[in-house]
Amino acid sequence: MTRTVVMVDLYAPTMRLAQAYLDRGFDVVQLQSTPEVPPVYRGFDGVGLSGRIVHGGGAYDSDDLERTIELVAALNPVAVTTGGETGVELADLISERLGLATNGSALSSVRRDKFAMIERLRSHGLRATAQLLVPDVETLRCWHESVGGRVVIKPTRSAGNDGVQFCADSSESVAAYRQIVHRQNIFGVTNEGVVAQQFLVGGEYVVNTVSSRGAHRVTDMWKYVKMSANGVSDRVGAAVSVPGDDSRRAALVDYATSVLDALGIEHGPAHLEIMMTPDGPCLVEIGARLCGADTARYAEIARGESQIDWTVTAFTDPDEFAREHTRPAVDRSHAAMVFSTSPYEGTLRSYPKLDQVLALPSYVDHQLVVPPGGQLQRTVSDVTEPMMIGLSHPVRDVLERDLTTVLFLDGDGFYDVAAEPDATAVGAP
Repeated sequence: MTRTVVMVDLYAPTMRLAQAYLDRGFDVVQLQSTPEVPPVYRGFDGVGLSGRIVHGGGAYDSDDLERTIELVAALNPVAVTTGGETGVELADLISERLGLATNGSALSSVRRDKFAMIERLRSHGLRATAQLLVPDVETLRCWHESVGGRVVIKPTRSAGNDGVQFCADSSESVAAYRQIVHRQNIFGVTNEGVVAQQFLVGGEYVVNTVSSRGAHRVTDMWKYVKMSANGVSDRVGAAVSVPGDDSRRAALVDYATSVLDALGIEHGPAHLEIMMTPDGPCLVEIGARLCGADTARYAEIARGESQIDWTVTAFTDPDEFAREHTRPAVDRSHAAMVFSTSPYEGTLRSYPKLDQVLALPSYVDHQLVVPPGGQLQRTVSDVTEPMMIGLSHPVRDVLERDLTTVLFLDGDGFYDVAAEPDATAVGAP
């Protein structure tokens, strides 16, 4: 009996999931959906994997698709799943063609398109924000002036808050649209479209789930801590675990599972971002894949479970998933992830205040994206964050105190950056 799992666009952010399959005795083969590795994932070495298949063209190019399906079918896999955002559509298509557990291809594009997914919810009677698929500047200008207030402008396809801009008036919206429309996103693909959405007021929550045969398990939930920094309003500076007894949890779970059903997500992980507005939960967007930022590690700390183990169970032992997915979860601790926000750019010499973070009672670990000697960028999105700091403590008040301390330390004085050469120095032309 074959014990192979094929993961489409498996790169570093989802290697924990691949490792979980390996730990259970499965071989993992990487299927690359594009001839070139997307820029944001370059450098991934795939150590421990059993092989790699490179799909040479678009997902619906018949000749190339048939070749890829033949190569995958020859492995007789137990599952074909996505390893990341860019792999959703190809994983859906191949798993459907091979008769494996699948969300099917009919709604694949809807699950990736930030405009189409909201319209799908609206058509199913679920709460959904007002929005516009922007055809041109003048239509956008008129739409923003008619809805009033702040709006969000973003690419219809991308991830990591890439290109997302919050705009107070129509002139800002138009400027944001012009910046996005012909730009390449973090996956190295020119943006296919731009959506404008009415700004949702409220607290923003992450609801992470795993599904099997249409049954859903909410594995972990987080509330974003936001700030205005570096010209970006509503930048996510941290995510804090939501305990099981939180009064808003039931409404978020009910809405999230309704979203999964409306979008045809019956198998595998999903990552939902939901705004709790005065009128109730309202979807910001959803990814039909594992949550990023190594969230699963901190979910295990806080709840004793994560999308990782539940996803492996869903695809390799669906009967066990059916037996266990309704069992109550128990809070073990409280956890937070802090996404540092650099106000500087240049060559980083050191993090002078990092020792103060390491001394906090709730400190767990930190992950350096930009080590000393690396090039620091001014943080405006997820992909320009220089560090993530993990915190956990059984007493929530201690966690919240330490989280506030880290947010205070981050910023001015947290980064020692080499001064840029002065063009007016002696000897300069």
